[in-house]
Amino acid sequence: MLLLPCYVLWFVSVVPALSTMADLELVSVEKIWDDAPHNAFTDLLHRRDRWYCTFRESNGHVGGDGRVRVLESIDGRTWGPVALIAEEGIDLRDPKLSITPDGRLMIVAGGSVYRGTKTLMGRQPRVMFSEDGRQWTTPKRVLDEGEWLWRVTWHEGKAYGASYSTGPGDGGDWGLKLFASADGLNYDHVTRLDVPGRPNETTLRFLPDGEMIALVRREEGNGMAWIGTSRAPYREWTWKPTEHRIGGPNFLRLPDGSLWAAGRSYPGGPKTVLARMTPGSYEPALILPSGGDTSYPGLVWHDGLLWISYYSSHEGKSAIYLAKVKVPLVP
Repeated sequence: MLLLPCYVLWFVSVVPALSTMADLELVSVEKIWDDAPHNAFTDLLHRRDRWYCTFRESNGHVGGDGRVRVLESIDGRTWGPVALIAEEGIDLRDPKLSITPDGRLMIVAGGSVYRGTKTLMGRQPRVMFSEDGRQWTTPKRVLDEGEWLWRVTWHEGKAYGASYSTGPGDGGDWGLKLFASADGLNYDHVTRLDVPGRPNETTLRFLPDGEMIALVRREEGNGMAWIGTSRAPYREWTWKPTEHRIGGPNFLRLPDGSLWAAGRSYPGGPKTVLARMTPGSYEPALILPSGGDTSYPGLVWHDGLLWISYYSSHEGKSAIYLAKVKVPLVP
């Protein structure tokens, strides 16, 4: 396997907290990739003693024919490229990793059409599968034209994801819909998620009792993110607004049952932050080294640390970073 030399690694003992979470410790941050003109929109996964980080490579944040890069690492320190997925005339965006029930790697990505401009002319989600992280199936279209299935989470043999689009019945606004699939390719509509304010990027997770939690980005109204909860069959939802705008939202449940989220924070200039989350609240607690064009984190709990992939342009170029954070668990 081709492995790239590690970039400079620096350590920070404690980063000032944004709230009372002063016991959070940023153990390390490492730049792991910056080869393309614009490197962004990450996700992170650990499977079979190997790490995978995926993201989009292109010439800029919007426009162009973005490609999906996959990096692999054995130890989480030295990373090498193992796949580059492209589709002619399509901007593959926001790749998200998951593991199917039969153990394969799966990527969900947006497939946008710009035709040499910065004006969106069409889009449809793509999915790809791999046994080894290196050889991937040809991107296959799922759902309908105009949809954006932003991430899927597997639960009891089904992939659940929220897709947003503007279509009939949406009143000219973005409609947010919950879908489920047994194979990652064929999706059934579960319900419409009644979130106002042009809802879009959404991460879904499950509690041990099967309750689903959604963290939803919103663009209009006051722009504050919403958190939703639902129990099977996930057609009835309870929603609570947060007091924060979030870009590229992601969250994870840790072994002690606590929820930790990450995404873009806006006050004082864009930053990527780690936040304490509950089914009804989101409170930023730690700023990661970041700024400018930034966010879209991947989250993995491994060996007692929270590993966070994200991108940022605070050093002058949009690059991919990997942070490790010590989060004290409550007995």
